[in-house]
Amino acid sequence: MPNDILNGKVVPSSGEGGLGAPTRHPIEWQDPAYYDEEGLDSELRRVFDICHGCRRCFNLCDSFPRLFDLIDESDTGELDSVESEDFKSVVDACTFCDMCFLTKCPYVPPHEFNIDFPHLMLRYRAVENSKNQVPVTKRQISKTDRNGKVASSISGLVNWASSADNGVSRAVIEKTTGIDRRASLPKFSKKTFSNGARSNMPDVNKEAPGYGRKAILYATCFINYNNPLMGELTRKVLAHNGVTTEIIYPSCCGMPQLEQGDLKEVSNKAKRVSTEMQPWIDKGYDVISLTPSCSLMLKFEWPLILPDNNDVLRLAEATSDVSEYIVELSKNEGLVEGLNPMPGPIALHLACHSRAQNMGQKATELLSLIPDIDLNVVERCSGHGGTWGIYKENFDTSIKVGRPVANKSKEAAYIVSECPLAADHILQGLELLSTKQGGSGEKSDRTFPSRSFHPVELFAAAYGFDSKNK
Repeated sequence: MPNDILNGKVVPSSGEGGLGAPTRHPIEWQDPAYYDEEGLDSELRRVFDICHGCRRCFNLCDSFPRLFDLIDESDTGELDSVESEDFKSVVDACTFCDMCFLTKCPYVPPHEFNIDFPHLMLRYRAVENSKNQVPVTKRQISKTDRNGKVASSISGLVNWASSADNGVSRAVIEKTTGIDRRASLPKFSKKTFSNGARSNMPDVNKEAPGYGRKAILYATCFINYNNPLMGELTRKVLAHNGVTTEIIYPSCCGMPQLEQGDLKEVSNKAKRVSTEMQPWIDKGYDVISLTPSCSLMLKFEWPLILPDNNDVLRLAEATSDVSEYIVELSKNEGLVEGLNPMPGPIALHLACHSRAQNMGQKATELLSLIPDIDLNVVERCSGHGGTWGIYKENFDTSIKVGRPVANKSKEAAYIVSECPLAADHILQGLELLSTKQGGSGEKSDRTFPSRSFHPVELFAAAYGFDSKNK
């Protein structure tokens, strides 16, 4: 009987049925049978037929409405009259948020139906990737380290050209890459987080209850190239609470390649990062990932892709999401006093890839440590879905999916999400709600926040550290 992966550890397979937590099987991506198209089609039909009979997931991502429409509009109203080539639209709509697997589907393992919808979509994309069917532009956009290094060196020019206000350049970008000209794109920082780490080392508070703890910050590509401020503030918060930190960034976690089914490249990144982390783990350092998608990769996806790699398994066990780590620190050692109230209501969006880590609402727990916090927690999809929402064929749907989140955030003084891309997408949703394009038809005179925040950035501001929030 094959092993399962639970919380980054190899464990014997659970019995079928029962009320146990969902478990996942290792991804057999190195087995030639994984790429057998007849076998894939058979499995798609088996799973889709079960989904058709259940439909509990209809209000999640757009994959399920697309699937159910295909079936309902077919000649027989059943799956048998749906052509296999039409399945691609269903696959293309999956954002790998994992919410169907973790929150909706009653048939995930150990149930005998053994349904893992996101990983089935991954298999489809892996077959596409093996046949070189991933568009060249999407392959190039996924090269976050190369793109980040180039863009950071000419950040002023890149940020000017990628601004949604620059109609000329965005029209060219849309035509050449398929990225919708309306989509908000992340800005690049001239100074990367990893390059500035040694010159911005904060003094460690030796009087703090947590003094003596040591942690590696896995910078992640987004924090390294796009938002080094969040990384710097994380270091300040941890140092203030006695934690010594070092910055490590060997490479991107491979989530962009996972979205494209390039499992070999993901495995290469997993090997590289986990190998470089081992000496630090040996020295007693914890590992903190600064964005939830990357935490999910290190803790859960990498062990499923390389279940026999001891470095990967050790890293998974040593890794915490940043909000998770600070909350754990507060419970075990305690935090330094001095947190001040934050003015105005806060809309906190819980990112899908944070929820997928099955660790509870750590961002909620973190911000609840701030005195007199006015917190509105939003537990719905933002609609962005990694890079999915920026493309022209998906942008309108991404705004539609995220509209309930934007509506719940209208009165907030701060827009906060564990996922930086989701946070910016929510801001854009708010802007569109106030225009003829996205709202009632009348321009609102309400001023929305100028930027979004990670929970740790607000936590740092409550301690009095400069978050540059104006």
